[in-house]
Order: sequence, then structure tokens, then C-alpha cells
Amino acid sequence: MAKSRETFNKKEKEKQRQKKKQEKLDKKEARKSGNDKSTDFEDMIAYVDEFGNITSTPPDPTKKKKEIDAESIEIAVPKDSELEPEDPTRKGKVTFFNGGKGFGFIRDDQTGESVFVHINKCLDSIQEGDKVTYETEKTPKGLSAIDVKLIN
Repeated sequence: MAKSRETFNKKEKEKQRQKKKQEKLDKKEARKSGNDKSTDFEDMIAYVDEFGNITSTPPDPTKKKKEIDAESIEIAVPKDSELEPEDPTRKGKVTFFNGGKGFGFIRDDQTGESVFVHINKCLDSIQEGDKVTYETEKTPKGLSAIDVKLIN
């Protein structure tokens, strides 16, 4: 006997096609009859509550609104005078220094970041492993150490 050429998968796909076709016909009939309530204007309105969430219920007019003094709202950035100036001097350890080429790197004790140092910006001669104090300046290639001094 020959096997049926219809497989389970083919039957399922045909059922899905028939189901979609029937749903499409039902929607078409509903549109023609005019019983579709989703186009009602009241169903399309959405409201925003006091927390910024979208809801379908209108706000309660009896609820008291909060009064906010317009003078208390600050639009500008606060002045820097409120912040205490931080000490520009940092401490660190020289992790690498090439005396022949005249540059190296200092690892900051607080942040742990590496800062480039050039021999022209050193007040004392430094070597790898030395503890130093320094200040930083911003250069096009990143932070650079200046006024590098050895700690005794």
C-alpha cells in the first residue's frame, strides 16, 4: 500500500490558513455591519495621571492640586562657590620610567589611574618605584603630570 502524502505538518498549516481566512471574513462582516466599537471616540481617549502613567480614567476634579512656588524652582546650574576647592596635588608611585627617552607613568594612589609624565615636567630626578607628588594638566592626549616631586 502507498503511504499518504499528507503529513501532520501539512495538515496543521492548512488548518492555520483556513482559520486565518475565517477570521478575516468575520472582521469584514463586522466592519460591514457597523457594530465595531473600537472606532468610538471615547475608547480612543487616554489620560495621564499625576505620576505620569497613562490611564483610561479621567482625572478626579475634586482632588486638590499641589501649589508650587515658582520662585523656588532653580533653572540654572548651582554656583561653584558652594563646592569646596579640592587640592590639586596628588600622590602616586612611578610604575615605569625610561630615562633615555625621558618619559614614564605614575599610578595615582587614590584613583589607580595611570598618568603620563615627561622628564621636562619633573622637579626632581625620578626612577621606577619612587613615591611622588604631582599635579595634572589636560593635554590633547589625556592627563599629564606636572611639577613632579619626590616624597622623602
